[in-house]
Amino acid sequence: MALRPLVAPGPALTGEQVSRYSRHLLMPTIGEGGQRRLLAARVAVVGAGGLGSPSLLYLAGAGVGRITVIDDDLVDETNLQRQVIHAAADVGRPKVDSALERVRALNPDVEVTGVSEHLGTDNARRILADHDLVLDGSDNFDTRYAVADACDELGIPLVWAAVYRTEAHLTVFWPGAPEGVTAAGLRDLFPEPPAPGTVPACGDAGVVGPLVGQVGSMMATEAIKLVTGVGAPLLGRLLFIDVLAATQREIPLAARAPRTAPPTALPAEEDEPDRTPLVSSDDLAARLGGPDAPFVIDVREDHEVAEGMVPGAVHIPVAALTADPATRDGVPTDRDIVLVCRAGPRAQLAATALRAHGLRRLLVLDGGMLAWPAPEPVETP
Repeated sequence: MALRPLVAPGPALTGEQVSRYSRHLLMPTIGEGGQRRLLAARVAVVGAGGLGSPSLLYLAGAGVGRITVIDDDLVDETNLQRQVIHAAADVGRPKVDSALERVRALNPDVEVTGVSEHLGTDNARRILADHDLVLDGSDNFDTRYAVADACDELGIPLVWAAVYRTEAHLTVFWPGAPEGVTAAGLRDLFPEPPAPGTVPACGDAGVVGPLVGQVGSMMATEAIKLVTGVGAPLLGRLLFIDVLAATQREIPLAARAPRTAPPTALPAEEDEPDRTPLVSSDDLAARLGGPDAPFVIDVREDHEVAEGMVPGAVHIPVAALTADPATRDGVPTDRDIVLVCRAGPRAQLAATALRAHGLRRLLVLDGGMLAWPAPEPVETP
């Protein structure tokens, strides 16, 4: 069940952003529009521990524009087995401080702020307001229920996970989801917190370090899916992971009672950034010898162009075109520019890079070189 994107697109990408996020831009499921949504998103991560560490790193790497890190704990030596955002030199420091340093070092595009307050029922709503979604990687039930109740009241989705030794649960809670979307809340699954002392904490039970890395990364993926509106988020479904058996299975979730929060109003539909127009191989071939012949750039790698190129094409690999300003010096502004790759995606990425630098007369060869007619074989006497 795909949802409309949770966040409206932000400003056009800069040339540097086209290069940094090129692996997202190559994917039709994310593309330029999805990346602009990520850069405009506001995400809160509760806990900079085992689950929060990979979540924060991958959200920052993905270009989520504003991240709030909420944690009131200090780095302990026993944390380092799984809390990979912290280093040995950080022992004794506030987790918020070391997490902020690592995120800022990873991606300067991200505006990251820290909250070192203990999150509870008295301040959860205030701290989590003004965010598009929340990831909960906290390690105690009081905080988990305070976060879930605040998200329910605010009408924002909550990416939630819990890990115990070698097993984990992962889902998205969103009782205020748009009409027609099946979504439960934490209290639909567990109406009340367990009695104190009945569930051992991580420090008492232990946990496999890579498991929290796996689950925290999946939490970041769920956030990306919600922000960009791609795929099927874990709404109405609880994923149960057993790392020792290497199995995953889904458990359906349903709300116990009618929704109490009003449905969330998603941003109005906005036009996605235009995909660069296509030109067929026949049309390009017909134009090559005419007065309006376009400037053709082949953005493939060296070993690919050795197999043949469009006649007259200039070879500039896509990595150079997106990252090195000097490669764009000879690209004309008064002619159509046709970008060519093997099948199309890299040419679209190159077009995005050139558009970020002010070029507008851009076309992409439809189907790439796979659609370009093979040269006639040369007959030997």
